[in-house]
Parts: sequence; structure tokens; C-alpha cells
Amino acid sequence: MPQIIPIKDLKNTSEISDMCHKMEEPIYVTKNGYGDMVIMSMESYETMMGKFNLYRDIEISEKQIEAGQVKDAKAALGEMRKKYGL
Repeated sequence: MPQIIPIKDLKNTSEISDMCHKMEEPIYVTKNGYGDMVIMSMESYETMMGKFNLYRDIEISEKQIEAGQVKDAKAALGEMRKKYGL
């Protein structure tokens, strides 16, 4: 279950930091009873961004395949060997 805290609790920065690291998921911050911000540890953020980038790369690859923008694996390796002297 997501952790939700009111914005006034952000005064307790050390406690909030501990919560972020223990939860390993975002903490939702409300202002006047409405969603306002989301905070998380750097580790959780980097993990999330890594997944986002991977999914983005997969989506780009799928679009390239659908558009027929593919190369034969042997030809691609040959080009790389030629380019990099392998």
C-alpha cells in the first residue's frame, strides 16, 4: 500500500529520508488533502529510470522492426568488424 503523508510532515526530513529508503517506493505528499508531490530515494529513482530507459529502447526497437529498419546480423557484424578493425 502506498505511503501518503501531508506536506506539513516534510519538516521531519530525517524521518522522511528513512521512510524513502525503507519503503523502496515513492511516498505521495498531499497539500490541502490533494496529491501534490512524490518523493523517493535516489536508488529507487535510478532503478525506475533504468527501467524506463529500457522500455523506451524496446519500444524504439519494435517500431524499427515494424518499419522494416532491420539488418542481417552477419552483415551488421561484418560492418562493425570493418569499422573497428576487429
